[in-house]
Amino acid sequence: MHTTAPAPARGLTTVEAGARLTADGPNLVAAPAPRHLLGRIGRQLADPLVALLIAAAVVTTLLGDLPDTAVIVLVVTINTLIGVVQETRADAAIAALDQLAAPTARVVRDGHDQILAAADLVRGDLVRLEAGDIVPADLRLAEAMRATFDESSLTGESVPVHHDPGAEAAAGTVLTTGRAAGVVVRTGAASSLGAITELVAHTKPGPTPLQRRISGLGRALGVTAVAVSGVVFALGVLAGQPIARMAVAAVSLVVAAVPESLPAVVTLTLALGARRMAQTQAIPRRLHAVETLGSVTVIASDKTGTLTENRMSVQQAVTADGLDYTVTGTGYRPAGEIRQHGQITPIPGELRSLARAGLLCNDAELMAPEPGRTEWAAAGDPMEAALVAFAARCGLDTAAERAAAPRVGEQPFDQATRSMTTVHRQETGGYLVVRKGAPESLLAPRADAALLDAAAELATGGLRVLAVATAVTTARPDPADPPPLRTAGLLGIGDPLRATARDTAAAFARSGVRLVLITGDHPATAAAIGTDLGLMGPDDTVVRGDEGSLGADDLDHARVYARTQPEQKLDIIAGLRQRGEVVAMTGDGVNDAPALRRADIGVAMGGGTEVARQAAELVLVDDNLATVADAIGEGRRIYDNIRRFLRYALSGGIAELLVMLGGPLLGMPLALLPGQLLWINLLTHGVPGVALGAEPAEADVLDRRPRSPQESVLGDGLLRSVLAGGLCLATVVLAAGVTAHRLDRPWQSVMFMVLGLAQLGVALAVRARGVPGAGRNWSLLAAVAISAVLQVAGVLLAPLRALLGTEALTAPELLACAVVAVLPGLALRLVHRRAQRDLRPVRG
Repeated sequence: MHTTAPAPARGLTTVEAGARLTADGPNLVAAPAPRHLLGRIGRQLADPLVALLIAAAVVTTLLGDLPDTAVIVLVVTINTLIGVVQETRADAAIAALDQLAAPTARVVRDGHDQILAAADLVRGDLVRLEAGDIVPADLRLAEAMRATFDESSLTGESVPVHHDPGAEAAAGTVLTTGRAAGVVVRTGAASSLGAITELVAHTKPGPTPLQRRISGLGRALGVTAVAVSGVVFALGVLAGQPIARMAVAAVSLVVAAVPESLPAVVTLTLALGARRMAQTQAIPRRLHAVETLGSVTVIASDKTGTLTENRMSVQQAVTADGLDYTVTGTGYRPAGEIRQHGQITPIPGELRSLARAGLLCNDAELMAPEPGRTEWAAAGDPMEAALVAFAARCGLDTAAERAAAPRVGEQPFDQATRSMTTVHRQETGGYLVVRKGAPESLLAPRADAALLDAAAELATGGLRVLAVATAVTTARPDPADPPPLRTAGLLGIGDPLRATARDTAAAFARSGVRLVLITGDHPATAAAIGTDLGLMGPDDTVVRGDEGSLGADDLDHARVYARTQPEQKLDIIAGLRQRGEVVAMTGDGVNDAPALRRADIGVAMGGGTEVARQAAELVLVDDNLATVADAIGEGRRIYDNIRRFLRYALSGGIAELLVMLGGPLLGMPLALLPGQLLWINLLTHGVPGVALGAEPAEADVLDRRPRSPQESVLGDGLLRSVLAGGLCLATVVLAAGVTAHRLDRPWQSVMFMVLGLAQLGVALAVRARGVPGAGRNWSLLAAVAISAVLQVAGVLLAPLRALLGTEALTAPELLACAVVAVLPGLALRLVHRRAQRDLRPVRG
């Protein structure tokens, strides 16, 4: 166990940190042991249906039925290979997501604040923490201003714990209030979190809700298939077939009728879909988020950084004497102009004092451009960073001003008072007290009536308004109980709407998703944003959280909520869910974390607090709500493809059951041999089934209403489609077999050929109607083509004929089989297109 003496305020140098990282390794806990190849193979062979096949191979071997034994061994080998490849790809996709979602930390390196991956922390690093940050490694606190930590993740203690300078803050705990800075003393497995993580490193995640439904469906299909196979076995024995052959046929039918690869296909589809989301800047932290996104009916969004650019800047300033100034500048770049009545003006003392007060009552810093980042960026709260840039635009040297008035006391931001207070020692003697916060919290209704009117006017223009007040005392005051303050002025902070915000709101409306704005901003600011987005009509009103509890009508119809407290966000989310809505909640602060947990899908901003990111299921790297619209489309695409695979695989399974059951009734004692069934199953449920998971999104994927989460995976007509498809397939196959039987042709080989080709035709029939110009799923076409060639080879090549028990077919017979096999897929495609034309997309 390593400990390190407190580092200087400048932290480590890059060279020192690099040397320690090489010596100690990254700040990571031990990852679970990788799954070995033999373990993966063992899990595939342990599947109950595969075990049945292995038992059947033993039986056929003992009976000397070597061709059937060879087919069974081939099927088991190829299915196992496909399963292992699928599992490996899914693990790789999930591991890539973990890399993308890695936490970050604010570290002092080379005397400057930097945002680094938490894995790069080393002993001796100086780490700064703000409320909402997760402690990235074990720290010895050098600074702690009213710092309380949530240690429930380590100790189970639900009450936050206060820590003073000199105490240790354990990795994995959360700074809930105040601010702190500390020196890293232990990293990785040596940290407090690492010791606990070692105990749970091998814990397996539970199945997703969709996987549970799929598993239940598989069990139900298995029971049905076993029952039907028992009937087929009895009919075959009564018809004079050997008991051993019928036993193998019954087992083969069970395996062929049930899509045993379905759970693996679902997991792979979800994992690869999640990886596709990550490439569009939306990182799912849990696989079930991918599934649930397709059902979202309400998106409860905050404003800053989600609908706006999250590059705050002071655009208007009003001094205590009532003079109004316009501030120009780009982003956080500390350069701009001060204008009055459209003209550049010298900076008066009142404005400079206002800028200096905002700079001192502030925990943020600006980060200059560097390789990999071309623009000035904020380290800390974006609104506070805007005040730092404003001070620089007023001609103040931020470092010099802070050095000249060191902070000696503070009352961190308090949600109840909506303000923050700091105390600074002045070079000229005495102390300066600065408080900043919501205008209604700082301004007196009578004495500051003109400034309150000015604040309302700024808010009406869509600006977020901060009031600043100061006092000078000779004795050091208590920041929690400051002396009477004098108003220094107002700051109107703007965060322009993203260029895509209006289009995003319109896209949600087309998708049947209701966008709701929930913010702590002034009602006028919220109304301006809501109107600009098209959320509010002329008769709509803003619901205020500071006017009491929210009623049922507020939840059913309101589109904009202002002045909401964290607990009210919980009430809104809970109320919407009780009404049957599937809610996605966006947020970036520590006060958003409970609502993110309560929502069906918590969506955190990548630039927000670590605790918000950890509470969410989806992290937006680009902080752009438009990415959620894309993610919803991806979620719907994935669910569509899972249902597409079910339509394809279950139709074929039902057809095989009906063919084996109907054959004896039509004078064909054993419609298909066990080896033939397994061959068809191998070619149809293998690569083509997996390739269906890569189908592109339907052209109208974002123009439909969300599906109900209570809807069965076979709901919305899928079960009818599966039954109709299975019946159609079976009818065509049996009709071809009966015709060949009457013509004294090899009817069993004809049925084998028609059934295999017809199922591949269904795979093409259920493919997506993609967006024009978006490309086709060539992997599906290639998989179907290869499988079709192998199916035909089963009656043309002598070694395969001997293996499968088929007979040679002439060219006209093969052509006739192909023509007949096209009919089920063609009928299914026509019915599907007609149903799509009857659907009306959601508009407005």
